[in-house]
Amino acid sequence: MKHIKLEPSNLKGQVKIPPSKSLCHRAIICASLCEGESRIQDFVMSEDMEATIGGMRVLGAKIDQLLDQNGTLELKISGRDKKNGEYIDCIESGSTIRFLIPLALLDEGKITFDGRGKLATRPLGPYKEMFDKQNINYLYEDNHLPLTVDGVLKSGEYPLKGNISSQFITGLMFALPLLDGDSRIVITTELESKGYVDLTLDMLKKYGIQVENKDYREFIVKGNQRYSKRDYRVEGDFSQAAFWIVAGIIGNGLECNNLNLESLQGDKVILDIVREMGGCFKENEDSVTVYKSDTKGTVIDASQCPDLVPILTVLASLSKGTTRIINAARVRIKESDRLKAISEELRKLGADIEELKEGLVINGVERLWGGEVDSWNDHRIAMALAVASTRCESPVIIRNSEAVNKSYPGFWKDFESLGGNIHEWNLG
Repeated sequence: MKHIKLEPSNLKGQVKIPPSKSLCHRAIICASLCEGESRIQDFVMSEDMEATIGGMRVLGAKIDQLLDQNGTLELKISGRDKKNGEYIDCIESGSTIRFLIPLALLDEGKITFDGRGKLATRPLGPYKEMFDKQNINYLYEDNHLPLTVDGVLKSGEYPLKGNISSQFITGLMFALPLLDGDSRIVITTELESKGYVDLTLDMLKKYGIQVENKDYREFIVKGNQRYSKRDYRVEGDFSQAAFWIVAGIIGNGLECNNLNLESLQGDKVILDIVREMGGCFKENEDSVTVYKSDTKGTVIDASQCPDLVPILTVLASLSKGTTRIINAARVRIKESDRLKAISEELRKLGADIEELKEGLVINGVERLWGGEVDSWNDHRIAMALAVASTRCESPVIIRNSEAVNKSYPGFWKDFESLGGNIHEWNLG
């Protein structure tokens, strides 16, 4: 485990936002389901990407890593053939396991999914309920990984709750178009994280697959469709940009490059929330310039942007007045219980936060103290605490700082390039 010590520092300069993790997952899977060769450009490897690439290789895709003429990583993907094994290590990626389970059932032969950390107990029940009706063997003892599935997916009607995770909907959308008959995905509750479903629908369309969206209540999927090969360049990730946007607002301003301001990413709402709180920024062609701002509290509905909760809690802690984060119960079943993790760790640094069942109440303070905190082995908690350290009176020590490798391995390098003062060492 790594210990990292951050001296108080004002971050400034320019940062290239890494490619969207959500879009990378989807593009890898779609390209792997095509006949012929596709390329995914402007790609960054992380633990989550390793999980999805490894999983699609087991399911029969050929995936090679190349460097383009600019030295940027790209993937060359040839479409899915026969299964190439019976075991998929999802590491700690919830997207990987939920996206790939239906794909593992396109052909006969059992597949075992495994993982570690909080992934071992993250909810997978919605699939079991559906697959039991199709007599698909779903061995998942004590709701704990490993999970073994054995059977062949059939077309039909798939009822799904919309308030657990949109990832189950996406997983079905990848697989159902390849079946013989037509299918319907019926959402039985209000759908949260609609932005992620929009990303899936758009990516499927790019690769030649049509899914009809009936007001997010029902999705009609025609069978016997084929994925069409194509090259795809991944746009920057707004959920990662959010950390630097907040760092710029509470610090000395920053320029965030490699952003598509017409993006369908749900976490682009960070710009609307920041504007509502009084943050100042300028939108350019493919970047956002953020200025140091005095921000005020507001009410933030997290139902459509759960991944923003940790960094918005940091911003709220340093804003005037009171902020309420509501409809955030699902944040408790991420890589950590993020409501508990971010409130407990920021309180150690001097924040005034009350944890509620489905949200947080945050009373802003002028500055934070500093001290020793833990990432809870959660990449978004680690990055949020790093940003908080820039407004502390004394150094911040973050335990388990390597958690950022899950989604953003270059985070500490970027932090340092912007003026962050880091001391790092390993603990025995």
